Amino acid sequence: MDRRQEILEAASKSFSLFGYKATTMDQVAKIANVGKGTIYTFFENKEILFQEIVVKMISEMKLTAEEEIKPDRPFQENAHNVLMKILQFREVHQLYAKLVEEEKELRTPTVKMMLVRIEKEIVSYIAEKIDIAVGKKELRPCDSELVAYLLFKAYIGFVADWGATHDSELSEKKIVALFRDTIFRGLLP
Repeated sequence: MDRRQEILEAASKSFSLFGYKATTMDQVAKIANVGKGTIYTFFENKEILFQEIVVKMISEMKLTAEEEIKPDRPFQENAHNVLMKILQFREVHQLYAKLVEEEKELRTPTVKMMLVRIEKEIVSYIAEKIDIAVGKKELRPCDSELVAYLLFKAYIGFVADWGATHDSELSEKKIVALFRDTIFRGLLP
């Protein structure tokens, strides 16, 4: 493994454990077992290093979601599986979970900016899938970005947030039925 990759892995570990604000270049250097100056030969500053790690995480999330798409399934089923996989990734990926936590607790501007970037990437990815489905006439023509945003935020609300304000979590079966009978019904040709 080359030095640059070692630094990226060390920084990812540090950001995942301590968050963006608490991570220092000294910590990253110690974890990577390199001098701090070596980090600066590859990365201008902590923010640039952080951005590169987040971009890699977004790529991983898209690959994970892409594995859920099966050409023989209807759009609604693929969309549900992709959205559930993205939300699962959001919960179990240590760095993503730490960023969400840090943003809630500390309101770190750089973290907020990265979470906005991640959300835009997710919405754009879902919109691309909607456009493909519209092209195949599986869905009616629509503003794919708005529908993608609606689906993403609604899934977060029902999958991740519902249980925090209600007596119980919603079952996946109930979520599927809710979206089938509301949003997806309006999208079908």
